[in-house]
Amino acid sequence: MTGAVEALISNKKWYVVTTYSGYEAKVKSALQERIRQQKMEEKFGEILIPAETVTDTKDGKQRVKTKTSFPGYVFVEMEMSEHTWHLVKDTPKVTGFVG
Repeated sequence: MTGAVEALISNKKWYVVTTYSGYEAKVKSALQERIRQQKMEEKFGEILIPAETVTDTKDGKQRVKTKTSFPGYVFVEMEMSEHTWHLVKDTPKVTGFVG
C-alpha cells in the first residue's frame, strides 16, 4: 500500500486516560515526550485536555480563564497495543484507562 492509502486506513481510536487532578497538562507533555523518545509518533494521534474558556468578574475586572471540563481526564487518540498501553500507563501521574 502507498502511504496515502495507509493514512486513510487508521486503527487509531480515542481512549480516556485518568490522571491526578490538576496534572493534566504535565501528563500531556510527558506523554508527548515519551512518544517522541520511543519513536512511536505513527501510533498516536492527538492528545486532548477537555477544557472551556470562562469569563470571571472579580473586583469589577473581567478575567478570562481556561477551566478543565473534566478534571483528572485526558483524551488520547492511539492504536492500542501492549507497547502503546504500557507507554501511556507507565507515564508519571497516569492512574489508568477508563473502561
